[in-house]
Amino acid sequence: MPNSEKQISGNVIKQIALILLIVILVGLICYNLALFIPSLLGALTLYIISRKYLLYLLEVKNWKPSLAATVIIIATLLILILPVYWIVDMLIEKLGNAQAYMGKFNAFIDKVHDYVYAQIHVDILSKENLDKLKAAAGKFSTSALSTTFNTFTIIFSMYFILYFMLVDPRKFEKLLTNAAPFKKANINLLGEKIRKMVIANAIGIPVVALGQGIVGLVGYFIFGAPSPVLLFALTFVASMIPIVGAALVYVPVCIFMIAEGQTGPGLGLAAYCLVVVGLTDNLLRFTLLKKLENIHPLNTVFGIIAGMNIFGFLGLIFGPILVSVTVLLIQVYRNEFSDDDDDSPKDILLPDNEELEQKVELII
Repeated sequence: MPNSEKQISGNVIKQIALILLIVILVGLICYNLALFIPSLLGALTLYIISRKYLLYLLEVKNWKPSLAATVIIIATLLILILPVYWIVDMLIEKLGNAQAYMGKFNAFIDKVHDYVYAQIHVDILSKENLDKLKAAAGKFSTSALSTTFNTFTIIFSMYFILYFMLVDPRKFEKLLTNAAPFKKANINLLGEKIRKMVIANAIGIPVVALGQGIVGLVGYFIFGAPSPVLLFALTFVASMIPIVGAALVYVPVCIFMIAEGQTGPGLGLAAYCLVVVGLTDNLLRFTLLKKLENIHPLNTVFGIIAGMNIFGFLGLIFGPILVSVTVLLIQVYRNEFSDDDDDSPKDILLPDNEELEQKVELII
């Protein structure tokens, strides 16, 4: 007679089979609808950002759902989407003109390299690495140009999905709450953390980058840097990268200006960027971002790398969110199923369950 203690429970087998079936179906759906994943993430991001204002229009002002949804869509389009789209589109348009701008880029890189080698006699980039850098830049500019053709489709699909979220937000949130396989307290915890992370990544980081870009643009005009508008767009994008940030743009530009014989303007721009642009970065980060959510720099670095590979330029926003949510889900899983009740809540470093129980079911 077989040992019943070593047999797998029938309920466990059914659960595993059901989980496998769900994973297969979800994977199949995501594989065939991969084109719409950026649109779905964008719609969720805009919903989280605008939720407070939407509920105010619906439940305080008693607006019709269709009218409130239309106003929110127009507002997000004018305030959030169009400015970022204009900067990215301008950058892509400049970089996409491969023959005109890649020649200038190659000359720029060679000039910086030769000047540094002549001054300190250190070959910071070998000829092979220089050729790889030029090839990578050319490949990036070509791929960046191709993304412009998909941008309109992504934005249109994003707002199509967002509209149906906005017209009945309570039903949408209830659907998410009922579908989540977690305790009520963990659903509240997950919703609150996701809300803070999305706002910090979708609003905080771009605002800091835009502030540095505008301040840098003023310096580029004052000291006569080449192509100041293009440098503004590059500074905006580079400012989202932790640690190096805007220095990734203005340091080579300053070296290039000095190598071109513009020693005074080059040194002046270097001092301006180190002091003013750096001060702007610190000021915005210690005021704006501290009020939103403290995102770990590694989350941002790896998120941007993964996000750019998956979503293109949209990965600057969605990549860090995906990494942060993944880490949060691991923490929630431990809190959900760990037998160590005393240790789990401390590891998550979030409000107590009693406090979270007082919040709405899904705080997004």
